[in-house]
Amino acid sequence: MTDPILVRETLDGGIARLTLNSPHSLNALSDAMLAALSDQLAQIATDKTIKVVILRGTGKVFCAGHDLKEMQAGRASPDKGAAYFADLFNRCADVMQAITTLPQPVIASAHGIATAAGCQLVATCDMAIAATGTRFGVNGVNIGLFCSTPMVAMTRNVHAKHAFEMLVTGEFISATRAHDIGLINREVAPEALDDETLALARLVASKLGSAVRIGKRAFYDQRQLSLADAYAHAGKVMVENMLHRDTDEGISAFLEKRHPDWPS
Repeated sequence: MTDPILVRETLDGGIARLTLNSPHSLNALSDAMLAALSDQLAQIATDKTIKVVILRGTGKVFCAGHDLKEMQAGRASPDKGAAYFADLFNRCADVMQAITTLPQPVIASAHGIATAAGCQLVATCDMAIAATGTRFGVNGVNIGLFCSTPMVAMTRNVHAKHAFEMLVTGEFISATRAHDIGLINREVAPEALDDETLALARLVASKLGSAVRIGKRAFYDQRQLSLADAYAHAGKVMVENMLHRDTDEGISAFLEKRHPDWPS
C-alpha cells in the first residue's frame, strides 16, 4: 500500500493537522493533492469539534507549487490543453478560497521552500510560522510563467510593491524578509517549528469557538468593503456575537473574576 498523499491527524484540544505527504514531488499541488485538500477541508468545515487547522509539509520542503510534470503532460495531451489548464487553476483557486472561508483558522507551518503556488498557500492561510532558513518565492517568471494566481493571495497579504518585486524578479526571500513584509507571522528555529506552531494553535483553540468562527468570517468580509460599509457590517457582527449565550457567560466570568464555563 502507498502512503496517503495528505495525512490528517486530530490532536488534543480540537486541532487538526494536515501534512502534505508527497516528498518525492516536493509536496507539489498535483491533481491528487488538490483533490485531497479539497476533500479534507470540506470535512473539517462541518466538524465543530475542530477549532484550528495546521497545514505543513513532510520531507525537505513545505510545497514547491504546481506539479510541472503534470502540467506539461496536460499541454501535450490533445484532449486537454487549454481546458485542462483552466480546470487546474480553477480547482487550485477553489482550494485557496476554501481555506479562507473555512470556519476554523488555518496556520501554515513552513520549512525548506514555499514557491509559486506553495507560496500562495502560505499567503492564503490565516497565519503562518516558518523555520529559519525557509525561502519563499513566486518564481514562475523565471520559466516564462508569471505567477498570476499566486499574485491574488500575495497582494492581499503583502504590500503591493514588495509583492510585485517578488513576482516580477522571481527572486526568493528569506524567512526574516517574509516576516518583515507580512507574509508570515513568526520566524522560529527549525527544531522549534512544530512546537511553536502547536503553541499558537492551542492558544487560538482555547478561545470561544463560536466567537472565532464569527470573527474569521467577518475579518474577510469587511476587507472587501468601503470604510463605512465595513463598520456597518462589523457592527452587525458584534450584535450577533454579543447575543450569543456563551459570550454572555464569558463576560459574566470576566466580571466575576473566574474562568468561563464554555463547552469544550
